[in-house]
Amino acid sequence: MTTDISPVKITRALLSVSDKTGLVELGQALARHGVDLVSTGGTAKALRDAGLAVRDISDLTGFPEMMDGRVKTLHPKVHGGLLAVRDNPEHVASMDEHAIALIDLVVVNLYPFAATVAKGADRDEIIENIDIGGPSMVRSAAKNHASVAIVTDPSDYAELIEALDANAGATDLAFRRRLAAKAYSATAAYDAMISQWFAFADQQQTFPDLLAVTANRREELRYGENPHQKAALYIPSGPHARGIAQAEQLQGKELSYNNYNDADAALELVSEFRDGPPTVVIVKHANPCGVASADTLIEAYQAALACDSVSAFGGIIAVNRPLDGPTAEAISGIFTEVVAAPDADEDAREIFAKKKNLRLLLTGELPDPARPGMMLKSIAGGYLVQSRDNGGVTREMLKAVTKRQPTEQELTDCLFAWTVAKHVKSNAIVYAKGGSTAGIGAGQMNRLESARIAAWKAKDAAEKAGWAEPRTIGSAVASDAFFPFADGLLAAVEAGATAVIQPGGSIRDEEVIAAANEAGLAMVFTGMRHFRH
Repeated sequence: MTTDISPVKITRALLSVSDKTGLVELGQALARHGVDLVSTGGTAKALRDAGLAVRDISDLTGFPEMMDGRVKTLHPKVHGGLLAVRDNPEHVASMDEHAIALIDLVVVNLYPFAATVAKGADRDEIIENIDIGGPSMVRSAAKNHASVAIVTDPSDYAELIEALDANAGATDLAFRRRLAAKAYSATAAYDAMISQWFAFADQQQTFPDLLAVTANRREELRYGENPHQKAALYIPSGPHARGIAQAEQLQGKELSYNNYNDADAALELVSEFRDGPPTVVIVKHANPCGVASADTLIEAYQAALACDSVSAFGGIIAVNRPLDGPTAEAISGIFTEVVAAPDADEDAREIFAKKKNLRLLLTGELPDPARPGMMLKSIAGGYLVQSRDNGGVTREMLKAVTKRQPTEQELTDCLFAWTVAKHVKSNAIVYAKGGSTAGIGAGQMNRLESARIAAWKAKDAAEKAGWAEPRTIGSAVASDAFFPFADGLLAAVEAGATAVIQPGGSIRDEEVIAAANEAGLAMVFTGMRHFRH
């Protein structure tokens, strides 16, 4: 039977929480409405210490807590009081026969499983922090939300107290339904975290048979990629790395879906240089359009901007050092959507405060580019899951395949170009020279066109800057995947590149190597590609 008996006056409440935030205030509000408080262990002690009258759960069940607290609420007198349908005569008769008292409110938050894992606890402690009785009570109360209110989040205490004060100590059905929905989400997320720990940490599985992914909504966004689409930002429920989603926004209007996406791309790329010299990344539509490292942040910004000042308009900027006043002043000279930095000094904050639409994000420590993790992409009818592209190469890993060996400067430029190419949409071609990108070709259907576009951008940049020649002259060129034909390589030669870095592995490698030798190029293979779709 599912008769609506709303509202329900709360006469008895069962409280068992690991997070004591707001507990005393809630207990006082319940006592003010004459509610019989029943509790367990530390929760009961906290309420008693506040001067509130509390019954132990063992008084309700007639059984003591046992087995180190593993068994205390798993009892018919608890779950009967939660699950009984109150206008069902058979249920009422069973309650009378077995002296089961009704419970109208359950306040539970679960053992801190995720926090226990995050602090590096051993396996036995992690297992002990798998809550059994808590989720059972939550599910029982949520199932019977027609009569029982279930609260799993301390942030809901204030609304509960307000509801009780407004309804003479009762709750209405609409409120209980919202609480029940949230409760099932809480137990689902909790079980998902446990299943992930068993799969990934305990069993060392890469792709478990069942992948449970849960996240908490942080905010709804104005719209998605386009105004007719809806969007929201979610944060993983379990342990996760800090990133653009956790950045502190100091100023500016709300971030859009595209802002988050582009800012994430910029942060991920600049994080590759977190242990390097001052570096600036400028991103437009999730692709870098200018990247540079220099002795100072402002010099790096000027060099990155010069690579493609047209695309930089309305772009996203990320830096690997706390933002200073001179750099902020330079950035203010062009319309910029978002600036992300580990921190910003007072001069930089003051300068940006004059740009009310510019969003300034402080990220704190930059994420580790080598960190593990999984990436999930939805497709029609399913999901694609893969490990993060956290691969990197060092000089020692490079294999010179041409007659001419690269110089030290060419190797430095190769590695710089390669790092940037990892973050450019495929097919990707990146020219770099002296710690700065010279031209970037992204997202073309063939590698030859990417090489040509990158060279054309370099020529355009030189004309705008008044340089005698484009920076592709004497540059290194990186290709995110192998050159399937020599034509892409020859386009790089035509642009003035003297060194090439690419994965190798094509059936035409010998043809490409021969073309490089004929042109006097130095070429190195990485043995690793970086497709980014």
